[in-house]
Amino acid sequence: MDNQVLTETSQADWKIRAETAQEELIYNFWNPELQIMNQLAPCGGNCNDHLIYWWHAHVVDVLVDGYERTRKHSYLDRIDRVVAGVRQLNGETLLHNYYDDMEWMALALLRVYDATGREDYKEAVLVLWESIKTAWNGHMGGGMAWKKDQLDYKNTPANAPASILASRLYQRFRRPEDLEWARKIYQYNKDTLVDPDTGFVWDGINRLGDGKIDKDWEYTYCQGVFLGAGIELYRITGDRTYLDDALRTAKTSLERFVLPDGMLPDEGKDDCGLFKGIYIRYLRELLRIRPELSDIRRMMLHNAETLWRQGRDEKGLISRSWKDRPERVVQLCAQLSGIMLIEAVASL
Repeated sequence: MDNQVLTETSQADWKIRAETAQEELIYNFWNPELQIMNQLAPCGGNCNDHLIYWWHAHVVDVLVDGYERTRKHSYLDRIDRVVAGVRQLNGETLLHNYYDDMEWMALALLRVYDATGREDYKEAVLVLWESIKTAWNGHMGGGMAWKKDQLDYKNTPANAPASILASRLYQRFRRPEDLEWARKIYQYNKDTLVDPDTGFVWDGINRLGDGKIDKDWEYTYCQGVFLGAGIELYRITGDRTYLDDALRTAKTSLERFVLPDGMLPDEGKDDCGLFKGIYIRYLRELLRIRPELSDIRRMMLHNAETLWRQGRDEKGLISRSWKDRPERVVQLCAQLSGIMLIEAVASL
């Protein structure tokens, strides 16, 4: 199977496929009135009754993927409109009750700043970062809270992306306190929510106020963001411990999640539709520093080839499973996840 997939993929122009997927995102989801993506396709008239803020952080991320691949300014123009639309629908602010949502947005906007050098995007990231830092508190031994009205629930999606953000801020602006934050948050996540025997990353602790870890919540994106946090700290410090952590989590997660047919699983509807794409994004970061990891490369290529041949319909809508025909109504989160995979493979 692997040799066949590699041969097929080598003959395909993944950059053309990625551009096609980006065009299909606009065709199927763009709402010119609200200046955001519709959250369902087809929309049916009521698909934007409430803004799902964090999905649109990943809209920005996906559009940056397109810009980095093509350098077309149309991507930057679209990002400007999306950010303005989100800000308006979010009460004329990018601040939010959910700390993890703000982290996703800050990570995306920092990439926009990298692409444009625009001070307004830098300022937006720093404003978000100041709010995000208020998530740290002493409940459950430290760590970043998930949201402002539940400060005693700590989870990987609120901690690992915050560490990634702090590391990237340090890499760009060299403020020592950002590196301190990155290290501190990472260590809490590792000590509290990573299986010391396997490197598998658990989702959260104390969700129900009982001090228990949700060890049965097994999600790909928790693995992705934790290994991504380790990668960023390794890039800064050269400390092999961080890279070893990332490699162990990657190995364990591949063993745990990749199905016998080589595919990643359908993790469910709503927010779960984004998880695989986030996982792929940070596995791609691992390949940037360890390109010889052929098992990760093969898995990504196989999933992408299967998605392209089996998991899309004639309109370019993408299924959650990546191997079956799309659902009757496709959620924006699932579409974004598939595009993340296609863009990642196009960048290999």
